[in-house]
Amino acid sequence: MKLPKSFYTRPDVVHLAQELLGKYVYTCVNGMLTGGMIVETEAYSGQNDKACHAHLNRRTKRTEIMYHEGGVAYVYLVYGIYHLFNIITNTEGNADAVLVRAIEPEVGVEEMLLRRGMASIKPNLTAGPGVLSIALGIDKKLYGADLTGSTIWLEDKGITIPPEQIVSGPRIGIDYAEEDALLPWRFWVKGNKWVSKKK
Repeated sequence: MKLPKSFYTRPDVVHLAQELLGKYVYTCVNGMLTGGMIVETEAYSGQNDKACHAHLNRRTKRTEIMYHEGGVAYVYLVYGIYHLFNIITNTEGNADAVLVRAIEPEVGVEEMLLRRGMASIKPNLTAGPGVLSIALGIDKKLYGADLTGSTIWLEDKGITIPPEQIVSGPRIGIDYAEEDALLPWRFWVKGNKWVSKKK
C-alpha cells in the first residue's frame, strides 16, 4: 500500500524517522523500477536544530521545498557528486525532513548494479545516502517530487520493526551543528548488513 499524504504531514519528525524503518522506497526512472526496504534514517527538525538546512528560518532556492507540506522529496548535492534524498514531513512552513541513509535492495537489483558500476551485490550497493541515490536513479530532477506519485514513492508492506530492533545514535557528518550534533536522531535496524558504516 502506497503511503498516503497524511503519513508525512504529522508533526513529530523524530518519531517519523523511526517509523520509516521497514517501509519501502521505489523509483521508476527511465521505465526501470528499483527499490528496497529502508533500514537507516536521520531526522532533521526545522525548529531548533542547528544541523537542519532551514535552521533559523533560512530560506534559499535550495531549502524552499523544506517549507512545503510534507510528502515531497528534498534532493540536494553534497561534495559536488552525491545527491541525498530527504523526505519532507510536517505541515507547511515547518521545514522538517528525514534523510534516507540506506536501503536493503528488493527489486531492480541488476539496474542498481549497472548504475553503481558494480559486478556483484555487496552492502555498499545501497548502504549510504549518496550511493543509495545513484542506485535508485535519484538526482536533482526529483527535487520537489510528490512522494505519492509514480516516479518516486513509499509503500507500507506491513513490516513493523520492533522498538528493541531499532538502534539510535548521533547523525553523521554534521560536526558544525555544535551540541545538536550529539542528538541521537540517526536510526537503524539492529544487525542489518545494509546499514551504512560510519566513516
